[in-house]
Amino acid sequence: VEVNGRRIEVALPHSLILGGGPRRKTKKRRASGTKVATSGDAVAAPMQGTVIKVNVSEGDEVAEGDVVLILEAMKMENPVKAHKSGTVAGLAALEGGQVNKGAVLMELK
Repeated sequence: VEVNGRRIEVALPHSLILGGGPRRKTKKRRASGTKVATSGDAVAAPMQGTVIKVNVSEGDEVAEGDVVLILEAMKMENPVKAHKSGTVAGLAALEGGQVNKGAVLMELK
């Protein structure tokens, strides 16, 4: 290789020349989903994001698996589902509000 009029010798590892390149172990990706391992009454945010839509109001009855709100993260809309049947209490999620992972969005009594 010539740089600024000077010739410089360059050597490459054989693994790059043969197209192998360095090998890295890839992490197994967990299956995507909206279930959150939540115990007790709290419905927690599965990730950091913005609350796009709240589908329930204080005092509403919900069944296990009902979509209680939509959370936007990284330009994707993610449904958050009720982990058990119950009555919505302590609704803390507001449309347009930012939430952190694990933040309590509401409780189901």
